[in-house]
Amino acid sequence: MKNHLFLLACLSSCLSVAQPVPTTDTPLDVIKRIGDKLIRDTPFSYRLVRATPSTTFDGLQAIDFGRTFTLCKPAVAYAYTRLTAPGNQTRTLQVEHNDGCKIWLNGQLVYEKKGNHAINIVHDERSIELPNVLKLTLHKGANDLLIKSETAGKDWRVYLQPPSTKGAVLTSEQAPLTIGLHGLDSVDSSVADLSNWLVIGPFANPASGATRTGLDKANGPETGIQFGTMYGGLEAPVTWTIPKVDVLGDVYNPLTWGTNYNWNYHNGGVAWAMQQLAEQTGEKKYDDFASRFCDFQLASIPFVRYQVKTLNAVNSANYQLVDTPLLDFTLAPALPFIYRLRKNQSFANRTDYESFIANMIKYARFEQIRLPGSGIYTRTTPEKYTTWADDMFMGIPFLVQAAQYTPDATTRKAILDDAASQVLGFTKQVWDPAANLYMHARYSNRDVKLPHWTRANGWAIWATSEVLVALPNDHPQYQSILNQYRKHVQSLVRYQTEAGFWPNVMDRPDGKIEVSGTAILTMAMARGITHGWIDAQQYKPIVVKGWNALKTQVDADGTVHNICMGTMCSEDVNYYLNRPYFDNDTHGLFAVLFAALEVNQMLAGDLQRLKGR
Repeated sequence: MKNHLFLLACLSSCLSVAQPVPTTDTPLDVIKRIGDKLIRDTPFSYRLVRATPSTTFDGLQAIDFGRTFTLCKPAVAYAYTRLTAPGNQTRTLQVEHNDGCKIWLNGQLVYEKKGNHAINIVHDERSIELPNVLKLTLHKGANDLLIKSETAGKDWRVYLQPPSTKGAVLTSEQAPLTIGLHGLDSVDSSVADLSNWLVIGPFANPASGATRTGLDKANGPETGIQFGTMYGGLEAPVTWTIPKVDVLGDVYNPLTWGTNYNWNYHNGGVAWAMQQLAEQTGEKKYDDFASRFCDFQLASIPFVRYQVKTLNAVNSANYQLVDTPLLDFTLAPALPFIYRLRKNQSFANRTDYESFIANMIKYARFEQIRLPGSGIYTRTTPEKYTTWADDMFMGIPFLVQAAQYTPDATTRKAILDDAASQVLGFTKQVWDPAANLYMHARYSNRDVKLPHWTRANGWAIWATSEVLVALPNDHPQYQSILNQYRKHVQSLVRYQTEAGFWPNVMDRPDGKIEVSGTAILTMAMARGITHGWIDAQQYKPIVVKGWNALKTQVDADGTVHNICMGTMCSEDVNYYLNRPYFDNDTHGLFAVLFAALEVNQMLAGDLQRLKGR
């Protein structure tokens, strides 16, 4: 009987978690549930994990001889692995290394470069680029790859990867190769689990005059690889081993879409929303969450840099904090930092925030890539140049905040003018006048029409509204921006469903409804009513309908449903229609938080007007 009661209690508990919020809850009641869940679920710390190699060869492979052999004088060493191909084929690889390097595939020399070389790795927007190229003619099945690397006594690393896709959505591509030591009879699987590579060395790298000769002198591994035997090394006999196995700091409970405290724009957006939730509720715990997010990221920078640069863990936790020239990982996640500086004149590590934001303002004004002839923010991914509607939100709200934060009047005007010009410049590029909607993106070198993704339209109108709030009414571009906002709103309302949602692709009603886009559009229209940009009588029913729809997607424990995960751009509308959805993806959480904040402001305005009668 006790067991039955226990099961009934558990069932009751499970059912209560899945219950939607009460219909009587105010917008702030609803999002306090979300905020409380974020506070409960976000540890803001790293957990130690063993670095585990991927056997799918679709990213960077690093062989760090220097960290393995800890030798600071000229030497050579070897690395061995296997590439397994699904069929006979030719593959192009990128390679980079210090000093001299040779590479053999199945005993045939396929790459050689001599001399002193410094490593040059470019961290691009969504890729890492290596400067050297080699071609491999692979046969079906296992192929032996042997690398010989020399050092002049300083750096000693080799990097290898397939050509990067630069973030492109590929509809047809070769299946990735498999890399590693699994399937090799002479290597136990427990060893293969630790590393994709075997290494051996150091061997002598003598000099003849000014020329080192070690790269050309054949050592034992070149004449025949044998395991369980010794070779004559530089200072003592050597045998095959694996590179140093590292322990890395990782986030807790990583999911497909990430976690609440990865370094990205949507988590920065959550922190920015929590700051304003604290303002509207008077509850400090929400602001404390935002401060913890910011403090954690600032404190993480040296650690993340060490993992990326020293341990070669280029995709380790929060690696985007280091040398990532993309607005998603620079200006947008910096919003809660600059907002805290604006709102709080005294806190313990304010000088660290000031230094961080000074670099971000410099980046925003002088370093972020811009579209030639236009001056708006653009990207080189997936091709040069691609202008994304997303980047209206990724960059413009930060400019608005920077203008309000900057004490110098001339600089303040220049930054705000830039923000205003970018709204109109982006509209010129990605607005589709035939549909009166924003395309997700536009390529500069190809005249193709990309889909009208709803969240991209949200990013565009959100950024437009941020500029309208800050821009003086007599600014020469104010009226043009206001006209564009109104035109966009008039178009958007056509696509709201009977239930109050917007579909994931604006003009595809057969697509699935989506929470983040619905929330952003609801937010932007509520803001327009509050500020008098659009007629309240006409648009308030649209906003209320949107908010009531959003409430159905929020459970009593703060769980939020039906959020489309992060999305690249594509010409294929089916890519958008088939994107995965997740619960609690912060793309949707921060959008719902802001929607409620603006709906609450709108309703508070109604109350004030009633009181004034």
